[in-house]
Amino acid sequence: MQDLHGYYLEDLEVGMSDSYAKTITDADVVLFAGLSGDNNPIHINDEYAKTTPFKQRIVHGMFSAALISTVAGTRLPGPGAIYVDQQLKFKAPVHIGDTATATLTVTEIDERRRRVKCRTDVHVGDTLVATGEGTFMVDRREA
Repeated sequence: MQDLHGYYLEDLEVGMSDSYAKTITDADVVLFAGLSGDNNPIHINDEYAKTTPFKQRIVHGMFSAALISTVAGTRLPGPGAIYVDQQLKFKAPVHIGDTATATLTVTEIDERRRRVKCRTDVHVGDTLVATGEGTFMVDRREA
């Protein structure tokens, strides 16, 4: 089972970073709406969305948050890390067909409490669409 574990606390350093990119499809948005129960017409109804300031459907903001969770749970800190906290600000919409890239960068390590803080950013191209800070509990390496 050792190979299923991500980074241990002792392996992490401030400045480490990893990313995950996903091109978001119409099916992704419809499935996310079904899974989450968020059927806001801005996400799923073309005619309604045309009447909004965005003039088209937009991807759920929490879909961007899910991409951050993907990085945290699969890459950095990786499998075994526990999400403790997340602050997130949405800066710009994500549209169907966009490729969103979530990036986590280690900013602080609290060895005593086994907590790792990361800057959590999501970009579409050069546009920052969501930004924040996440905190994760990370295992120590067994002696």
